[in-house]
Amino acid sequence: MTKKMLLAVFCTVSFGIVKAQSVPTALNSVPTVTEADVSTVTPIPFYEQLPLVKEVISFAKEHLYTRYRSGGTNTRGFDCSGFTRFCFNHFGLLLPHSSAAQGNVGEAINQEQAQPGDLILFKGHSSKGSHIGHVGLITEVIGDQIKFIHSAWNGGVRYDYLHADYYKRRFMGVRRVAHMLAEN
Repeated sequence: MTKKMLLAVFCTVSFGIVKAQSVPTALNSVPTVTEADVSTVTPIPFYEQLPLVKEVISFAKEHLYTRYRSGGTNTRGFDCSGFTRFCFNHFGLLLPHSSAAQGNVGEAINQEQAQPGDLILFKGHSSKGSHIGHVGLITEVIGDQIKFIHSAWNGGVRYDYLHADYYKRRFMGVRRVAHMLAEN
């Protein structure tokens, strides 16, 4: 477990024990946290801490099967960055209309820390390139499986998985922008 998770569990358990005690001196004592205490507390995923993230993902899903349109930024057709921009803009977070520019927004996140609501970035059509050319919105993370929604030139708005060879070879990174929703 990470230090942050253990600290959160410790604080949660400590607060619960302190609240349960009615003796005024309980605030001065430090409760013992056992391994059993830690294993019974389930940490709340980042995306569930921000209700707007669920709303952005739900809004994105409403546009499944909308056609691809180069330069498209609305329901008549989206390109990849036009789609992510459209979804976040609906909730007050204005992203640039370029996948490369969206690759500079927010905070870089390790693939292992990816959460729903994060942007996922890829190289363009060539897996040998070194520039961001495609972007999607992560909708689900189960283990090491990352599911994302995006507007692809060959199918419009649809779901795909990072573990598919096409995307695995082009993967460039993950950016966390959802925390910026709460700041707006």
